[in-house]
Amino acid sequence: MIRKMVLLISILALVSCQDAKNKKENATSDSKAKVENVDDVAFRGEGFLTTQDSVKIRYKVSGRGLPCLYIHGGPGQGFDSFELMKGNGLEQNLTMIYYDQRGSGKSEKADNYHMDRLLSDIETLRQHLGIQKFYVLAHSFGGIIATAYAKKYPERVEGLILANCTLHFFNVENTKEQISFADSLLHKKTETITVDKDSLLPIFLNLRTALSQKKLGYRFITDDVNSIIKMEEIDSLHPRISDFGMDVIMKPNKYPEYYKDYAPLTKEINAPTLVITGKDDHAVGTQHYRTFQFPNQTTKVLDGGHLLYYEDNADFIQTVWDFVDHQSVTQ
Repeated sequence: MIRKMVLLISILALVSCQDAKNKKENATSDSKAKVENVDDVAFRGEGFLTTQDSVKIRYKVSGRGLPCLYIHGGPGQGFDSFELMKGNGLEQNLTMIYYDQRGSGKSEKADNYHMDRLLSDIETLRQHLGIQKFYVLAHSFGGIIATAYAKKYPERVEGLILANCTLHFFNVENTKEQISFADSLLHKKTETITVDKDSLLPIFLNLRTALSQKKLGYRFITDDVNSIIKMEEIDSLHPRISDFGMDVIMKPNKYPEYYKDYAPLTKEINAPTLVITGKDDHAVGTQHYRTFQFPNQTTKVLDGGHLLYYEDNADFIQTVWDFVDHQSVTQ
């Protein structure tokens, strides 16, 4: 029970979730002409796409320029908070493709939340829009999904952008950092920390409880409580489900693919990669990005925590644009 409770709390810190006829109607065949730019696609707005296993996925296309798919975190968060907390500023120079993962946001619940199925959903969306390649921008837990997608479908990824991402969900080093950070907030001296994950859980749980009592739990995500208030306002105005997140958190043995370390896999992904991290991101860890080993990696450390797209919006937007512009020039 403790393990389940702490996994649930940890993921909150990371945020801060038809038949053959329908398949034919909702997916564009690979045999059709591809478009490099969503500006060439007539559709703009919001809609629902039916996946191969008959799950309705919500998506939205907005902006202008080269296509960029946004993969939200959580798991189970949905894309509303990113879009409405100034992430949509990217739309001035990029055609943003937002979508709620199955069992997240306003998409439907599903029986299957395995990684292969989530990657298949992305492919169905890509084909539906008739896009050959796009940039993939992920936040937080979404980095795991984005990295897996880039590995499986390298020919579809123009570039990879990992913002405040974890590639090893609930790892020992990050938990140890969170314990030390919590101790500092509580003005406690950190004792020698065990390296055993199971032994860390009760320590972490006790500290989270103490921080919550002092109304400091948000500090893992950001130093600015107004950022959390804004996110909560959006959640209240845009109700969402988080069935995917709850299933993954409560059934880690069923979904081991989400708990493995994806950092070693980065050495095999050759797509140009931008890693954006926050100096004070204690949700995924301030040093976690150093484990990434993409061959064509650019790293940008910004002032802020886990919500850089809101906390340091101007620098965040410009960093993404500069990366895309550079790739356009060098290709």
